[in-house]
Amino acid sequence: MELRVLRYFLGVARAGSMTGAARILHITQPTLSRQLQELEEELGQKLFIRNSHSLSLTPEGMLFRKRAEEILEMVHKTESEFSSMGKTVAGEICIGGGETEAMRPIARMIREIRTDYPKIRFHIFSGNAEDVMERLDKGILDFGILIQPVDIRKYNSLTLPGRAVWGVVLQKDSPLAEKQFVTRKDLREIPLICSRQVVKRLSEKNEYSEWFGEEPDAAWNIVATYNLVYNAALMVEEGVGCAIALDGLVNVTRHRGLCFRPLEPRVESGMDLVWKRDQVFSAAAQLFLEWTLRNLSAAGVGNHSDRA
Repeated sequence: MELRVLRYFLGVARAGSMTGAARILHITQPTLSRQLQELEEELGQKLFIRNSHSLSLTPEGMLFRKRAEEILEMVHKTESEFSSMGKTVAGEICIGGGETEAMRPIARMIREIRTDYPKIRFHIFSGNAEDVMERLDKGILDFGILIQPVDIRKYNSLTLPGRAVWGVVLQKDSPLAEKQFVTRKDLREIPLICSRQVVKRLSEKNEYSEWFGEEPDAAWNIVATYNLVYNAALMVEEGVGCAIALDGLVNVTRHRGLCFRPLEPRVESGMDLVWKRDQVFSAAAQLFLEWTLRNLSAAGVGNHSDRA
């Protein structure tokens, strides 16, 4: 299986037609059609549903698309690492994480590193913990920023400064908006929109699950889940329910009809920078890690753990 054929496959999957993909890829349509037919024969699976004027992916095709994208991402990352080898520190650093305030100190360090090493380029992937850990494990990401609760025992980690406060995003005209904080009693029977990552971990022992108590599915009216909070904010705006989220994630200036109220008793989550054990870093990624350790040590924060 050649990388060129993977690129052809992705070109067709994105264009939705053989004609459109052939034009974008600058090859003839018969050549493209033959290459994809040979790919299907090699895999022993039908990847496309062929209609008169368009193509769509079969379930096998959707799985192969995901794998092809991951393979090409890894190829690009490897090429970048090797092309940047030399006296000048250069290359690409890939960091994944949720859209949280934890990215702010990372952003400051990126700015500082770029001042001294302008040939280093950063790629930020936004996703929940499961997305980030999957990409870390496959080597697509160098580092991940994970918000607790999440099991990070299989990674090396560095605790980031600050604690994220959990609360409720709700409409400003809600009776709960008149309160300074929200209690368990306040949320009984109210439709809730919760992080999918956190809902999966309600059965585990952590600060979040202790606040909600035992048997959360029976005791709480969870009507929807989310992985990134912007969609949760839209559901709150449309009256689906109230969203359990971290403070600062929903821009209440942009979403003018919404507000945030913290939980009581107060619930906070730590944040960790994580990377694979025995990771062989590029020069750029190693510089970033050392820079991060130095900055956090100078600030008196950043508990480093090498977990065996």
